[in-house]
Amino acid sequence: MTDHDQASSAQSLWSGFLSLLRRDLRIALRERNDLVQPVLFFVVVVSLFPLSVAPDRQLLQDAGPGIIWVSALLATLLALDSMFRPDYEDGSLEQLALSPQPLSLLVLAKAAAHWLASAVPLIVVSPLLAMLMQLPGNATGVLALSLVLGTPALSLIGAVGVGLTVGIRRNGVLLSLLVLPLYVPALIFGAGAVQSVMISQDPTPHLLLLAAFSLFTLAVCPLAAAAAIRISLN
Repeated sequence: MTDHDQASSAQSLWSGFLSLLRRDLRIALRERNDLVQPVLFFVVVVSLFPLSVAPDRQLLQDAGPGIIWVSALLATLLALDSMFRPDYEDGSLEQLALSPQPLSLLVLAKAAAHWLASAVPLIVVSPLLAMLMQLPGNATGVLALSLVLGTPALSLIGAVGVGLTVGIRRNGVLLSLLVLPLYVPALIFGAGAVQSVMISQDPTPHLLLLAAFSLFTLAVCPLAAAAAIRISLN
């Protein structure tokens, strides 16, 4: 294959990726209820915690990172089923599987759209919730950074779970059982980074582990999700 052919093939792959990404983002913006629901869930769950315990500043600070991260996990989980379900129901998913583009690349585009539509809004509102939990300013910045580094792994792992269960009606419980155990490393490293700052330790090791976990899922999960989709379609 000549250099020109290689460049043309790479351009074709990139064009397919961007086209599917833009399509899914347009659909997400059109379905505003699905876009707002994870953010509202995230805000409500975190906001209820201070009302349910004694107004103890130290207690809120100790529990805050874990509460915010657990709420982010559950909020991300709410929007997972919409990643492949509409395409499965209208036959588009089968067309994607039969397209000349690698299915793993198309899965990556859909996972990226899911992250942009569901996780980025959570990252944006996280500093406000950190203030509600009375986290110090330096911990607020690390919290937002940990969500930036860790939430891509949630979407990528979720793509595998949705790929396996997309052909099953009312798959919410099964999907949760599949993906929540795999979310645990992100929860541990993300909350641990914030806790490290609050006890005057360096959060860098936790953040690096979180980034490594996301990079690992980036390498593995699109291929696994593509294989899961092919199994579900057969």
